[in-house]
Amino acid sequence: MFHPIHNGTNHFVPTQTQTPNLNLMLHPYLTPLFTRASFRSLTMSLLHSNPNPIKTRIRGVVFDMDGTLTVPVIDFPAMYKAVLGKDQYFKIIGSSPSGIDILHHIEQWSPDKQQKAYEIIADFEQQGLDRLQIMPGAADLCDFLNSRNIRRGLITRNVKSAVDLFHEKFGMSFSPALSREFRPYKPDPAPLLHICSTWGVEPTEVVMIGDSLKDDVACGKRAGAVTCLLDETGRYDSPKYANVEHKPDYKVSSLAQFHLLLESNFDLTP
Repeated sequence: MFHPIHNGTNHFVPTQTQTPNLNLMLHPYLTPLFTRASFRSLTMSLLHSNPNPIKTRIRGVVFDMDGTLTVPVIDFPAMYKAVLGKDQYFKIIGSSPSGIDILHHIEQWSPDKQQKAYEIIADFEQQGLDRLQIMPGAADLCDFLNSRNIRRGLITRNVKSAVDLFHEKFGMSFSPALSREFRPYKPDPAPLLHICSTWGVEPTEVVMIGDSLKDDVACGKRAGAVTCLLDETGRYDSPKYANVEHKPDYKVSSLAQFHLLLESNFDLTP
């Protein structure tokens, strides 16, 4: 097994201490960064040294919703500024490279101030629901997981009504599907551990995928799951994310690449 990392050019490259999966490396849409001669030499070496690499068993996949299963439409920086005020926003973002945990900050406030903040958030979230779109590749990925009898769960910091609308609008079933009404919410590992317990599987047999280092990857890492960061634009390639506490095991730029990763690198056995 190897943990591919993204180098900003839609390529996967292996880390120095891990063994590449040849099926993934040979895929035409994920051309590795090797010359023909060096790749052939590496391939032969790997085949002789590890002809039957053991794949990690995966029995379930847990998804984030906003920005993962759905196209990101909420302007989070604008929402944070509206809740915190511009000065406080820039102060916090300067000291928190992985992002702002807005719900955590709100919980420290007085009830009246909390209510006003949640009203602002609800307004932004409603605007997002009005423009809700399924992420490209999500339907095919769900069909693939269904064909393998792999469970699908969902964890979001959005509200339950948003999850209900998602299920109703797109006809995809995720169970359990936990919204922010489930406490404690991510990045605490409790929601993911709850899903694992409900399924009767170990966290190591689950992949957590999302578009947030601070919420999705942190939740997965703390629970002991395999983690995958969905980074469509390559924004997490920025040096400011180099020293974050929780780094993903895998990084992809689309759900189609995640589909390929699951199929090529894991033993998908329910």
